[in-house]
Amino acid sequence: MRESMDLLCQSPLFQGMGRQDLDQMLPCLGSRTLKAQRGELIFRAGEPARWVGLVLTGGVHVIQEDYYGKRNILATIQPPELFGEAFASAGVEALPVSVEAAQDSQVLLLDCQRVIHTCSDACIFHQRLAANLLKIVAQKNLMLTRKLALLSKRTTKEKLMAYLMEQARLAGSSAFTLPYDRQTLADYLGVDRSAMSAELSKLRQAGLLECKGRNVRLHKPIP
Repeated sequence: MRESMDLLCQSPLFQGMGRQDLDQMLPCLGSRTLKAQRGELIFRAGEPARWVGLVLTGGVHVIQEDYYGKRNILATIQPPELFGEAFASAGVEALPVSVEAAQDSQVLLLDCQRVIHTCSDACIFHQRLAANLLKIVAQKNLMLTRKLALLSKRTTKEKLMAYLMEQARLAGSSAFTLPYDRQTLADYLGVDRSAMSAELSKLRQAGLLECKGRNVRLHKPIP
């Protein structure tokens, strides 16, 4: 855990706190570390929503599966971001989503009830910790609102172009690298991979973009 302290200090959850503060707080928060190999589930849908996870290394996907096993990637979480905080804070009985290691990863798990409620020792940083958590939950809600707008597009082409333009804006350039491979991107957009690949080919043929692996360059001006 010592080698992770600098990363934890960069996490939005521990904003305004130093290494000495974390030394005192982590035992109070019931913290424990967990290693997961790529594809391994860290949280499984239906389990109690008790823990908040913080990615130390690697990355995780928050996924939702329907009755037939079709996957939809709701979000990808990278170090030092959180996952599971909204469900644990809301006190839902069972998780409606699963969390899967996108690559070999290490995460820090915190007991959410110990995060949002002052402990018997009345740690002076608990109020700041709860305020930081509230801010993170609000930011995640904004992110999900943006994704809802993306998924509301009617066709695969519209979803794909909206996503690519969003990535270009985030990169501040018409050339950028996608965070997903083809299958994962299709899962994120909620579309069929073959149909998405066909649309990418059409966009290339129309001269609207270049695409090699995960590297993309848009030729159409970014609005």
